Amino acid sequence: MRQSIGIDMDEVMADTFGAILREFNQRTELGLTVEQLVGKKIYDIMPEHVEEIRDILTSDGFFRRLDVIEHAQEVVEKLSEHYDIYIVTAAMEVPSSFHDKYEWLKTHFPFLDAQQFVFCGRKNIVATDYLIDDNPKQLAIHTGKPLMFTAPHNRNHTEFERLNNWKEVEAYFLK
Repeated sequence: MRQSIGIDMDEVMADTFGAILREFNQRTELGLTVEQLVGKKIYDIMPEHVEEIRDILTSDGFFRRLDVIEHAQEVVEKLSEHYDIYIVTAAMEVPSSFHDKYEWLKTHFPFLDAQQFVFCGRKNIVATDYLIDDNPKQLAIHTGKPLMFTAPHNRNHTEFERLNNWKEVEAYFLK
């Protein structure tokens, strides 16, 4: 029996943060950089712009236009030869994202089985052996082995084993 890996989409497979930052800077001309946000969420340092950020996230096609994080496609495809792969995305945070996320996954990861795409809120409903995620809250409630994927907002967290990029994921699972 093959082991299973749950993989988050945003900030693990897709560069959601980069897209938000680019769009936010275009709209506000504030020129925020990733370095200014390390260890924080954009909502936390700019609460006065929460509505602008929400508008970006709910804009038509936002999630379909996201860039793929470097090496994600090739490594996920290799993993799928040895593990059952489930894409586990907290789409309930932005319910209008369902269709765009589904289309993005089908476009960039056509080798994955769409029956193994899980659109949810809390990820403790998914009983995979491993969960690769950037969100400490999701990792803390997962019943399998939590693996934190490095993103700007989680760099100060030390409570989970960390994988910094897709090459490290590959080395971890395909030793």
